Amino acid sequence: MDVLFITSVAVVVADPSLSRKLFIEVLGLPLEGEGNGYYSSGSVPGSKHFGLWPLSQAAAACFGTPQWPADRVVPQASIEFEVENAEAVAAAGAELQRAGFELVHQARTEPWGQTVARLLTADGLIVGISYAPSLHDVQGDQVSG
Repeated sequence: MDVLFITSVAVVVADPSLSRKLFIEVLGLPLEGEGNGYYSSGSVPGSKHFGLWPLSQAAAACFGTPQWPADRVVPQASIEFEVENAEAVAAAGAELQRAGFELVHQARTEPWGQTVARLLTADGLIVGISYAPSLHDVQGDQVSG
């Protein structure tokens, strides 16, 4: 697997309003709402994408339901690693499975164009292998810096 960079880091939040108070009001991060409870920014220094991801949305993304499964550790954060293209996401997912890791879902393309496969660690970290076209220069397929 050839990881190009960290695509995204998001705090998975059980109490979105309290988390917005901490990260936006107190820490002053330039996070903006996307109209669905998810707040994020590509303007936090050192990060391509930082977000506050409501637990219900993480559950929907991973399991297709807004309720986190009771038999799974509740995640605290999500990190996604970028690979070179959508096909590499599927290959990375297969590599993770061969190494003994259970995916919560195979590679799939989200409505916003990102292809991602995810797993959940025993420590409560959602790990994604991702290809986000918006982070690549389409003409030369050079990684945006």
